[in-house]
Amino acid sequence: MTSHRPVLDPGGDVVGPPAVVIGLDSITGLQTARILADRGVPVIGIVGDRHHWGARTNACAEVLVSPLFGSGLVRCLQELGSRLDDVSVLIPCTDGSVATLSRHRDELADHFVLPLAADPVVEMLMDKVEFARYAAAAGLPFPQTEMLSSRADAERAAQRLNYPCVLKPALKSSTWLAQTSAKGFAVTDARELLSVYDRVAGWSPLLIAQEWVMGGEQELYSCNAYFDEQAQPLVTFVARKVRQWPPDIGTSASGEECRNDEVLQATIRLFGDVGFRGLAYLEMKRDERSGRLIIIEPNVGRPTGRSAIAEAGGVELVYTAYCDAAGLALPSAREQRYVGTKWLDLRRDAQAAALAYRRGDLSISEWVQSLRGRKAHAIWSRHDPMPFAADLLQAGWKGGRILSAGLSTSARAGRAASRTANLAREPVP
Repeated sequence: MTSHRPVLDPGGDVVGPPAVVIGLDSITGLQTARILADRGVPVIGIVGDRHHWGARTNACAEVLVSPLFGSGLVRCLQELGSRLDDVSVLIPCTDGSVATLSRHRDELADHFVLPLAADPVVEMLMDKVEFARYAAAAGLPFPQTEMLSSRADAERAAQRLNYPCVLKPALKSSTWLAQTSAKGFAVTDARELLSVYDRVAGWSPLLIAQEWVMGGEQELYSCNAYFDEQAQPLVTFVARKVRQWPPDIGTSASGEECRNDEVLQATIRLFGDVGFRGLAYLEMKRDERSGRLIIIEPNVGRPTGRSAIAEAGGVELVYTAYCDAAGLALPSAREQRYVGTKWLDLRRDAQAAALAYRRGDLSISEWVQSLRGRKAHAIWSRHDPMPFAADLLQAGWKGGRILSAGLSTSARAGRAASRTANLAREPVP
């Protein structure tokens, strides 16, 4: 392993330790590594997939390959820690790594610092079932939710739920992720709920059926924040989605900074009430029927896919978390100024825009206009171009495989139809 030095100021004095970004093979991890590296922090990245486009970044002093959750991740960090001279800051960028580090923090404490609340608080906020129960008890605005651990539960829920709704896992386990990258599945009626349940029940021991909050993608608001040990917000940033991919139940393809004090105060109140420390995110949606803002989900312990919009807007979200964990002076740029910053995942936003265009919901000129202005790019960077190039190549390769498979299927179907026609013309002996 190469030697990693702590952050130095121009005079050569030590001002900070390395950061370990777990989940570099994701938009969130790539953005986080770039943000910290741009501020002079030595970054070590950990990927689960050595061939992922995120592993091509030049933002890291070193990239390690390891499982991103479970005992494999703990062993990797223990080996890494034994070779580093400094206690380093852990910045997990996936739910699995957050859960693992939260549970095993004591085993890693000799070599790493983790800015994160106590494990019971983390578990409650990450577990959709436990959070739904907490939300109900606390009187938070939350959609109608049913817990499904059996076919009988699904049958009862099918009769009680308001439709449309979404079926999703209580926790996205490795089994779920091995089957699909989708966060959940939208269903329109009781019959479809049971059909989808039968298909995915084996992917998670506990599923959630939740009422769909009606409204367009642009009604999805969010607040990224970092809370200190006293559960006080050191930095906040409010934004909203513009488009997402896949539509309806996907992740952000583009977003924009906005002012929504109701979302801001709901975020501060929720995480303050539970005594949370660390990076936090709350997503809410305005219900087009009632006009109320409804909680969709919290995310904790990590940056999120669109959170780099904060840094592009002049607000130091990730670096504040790093400095607080390392015991350094906090950056001064921690107040949102509402300068109209945007966030863009160019390839996926183009896909979302193309679909909206075909539906008649978006013109080409409207799409181009939505791209203008100050922005953060999800993957593209002129100073670090390889991840973007690799993403395009990998997407093209996957698209080619899908097209080839479709053509092969069509050809086989054509040959089968031809054989059937020939047999039909043969005389019966």
